[in-house]
Amino acid sequence: MTQRKPAAKSRKRKVAGALRDDQATIGWLREMMREFLKERAWEKYHTPRNLAASVSVEAGELLELFQWLTHEEAMERVRSDMDFRRAVGEELCDVMMYCISLANSMDLPVAQSIAAKMAKNRLNYPAEKFYGHYRRPLSG
Repeated sequence: MTQRKPAAKSRKRKVAGALRDDQATIGWLREMMREFLKERAWEKYHTPRNLAASVSVEAGELLELFQWLTHEEAMERVRSDMDFRRAVGEELCDVMMYCISLANSMDLPVAQSIAAKMAKNRLNYPAEKFYGHYRRPLSG
């Protein structure tokens, strides 16, 4: 029996160009990813292991854009090369979308997890001790 693809939804979606960072929520991004997968019946491929690997692959592609550039060269390209900015944005979004899908696949509360991690970071790196410099504390 052949599976039929679902009919396109008539629900109007927010135009990507009109959406601003201060308007989007983590919940909205999570739902957008869920809908994208469901429309294609791809949920079965989005396992935690596959998604963690995909985050790494896409992070490598993001890093590749900066490979061999000095700090100054990278900053100049970021400021003046719109194709470079677009490519960086696309790779950054790939990383972020896989991270969101990973959170979805594990039912991990993203905002709560970030807040808890930032609280831990504040304890490990108090501003009065690490202001203006960074040196990883030795454990033990």
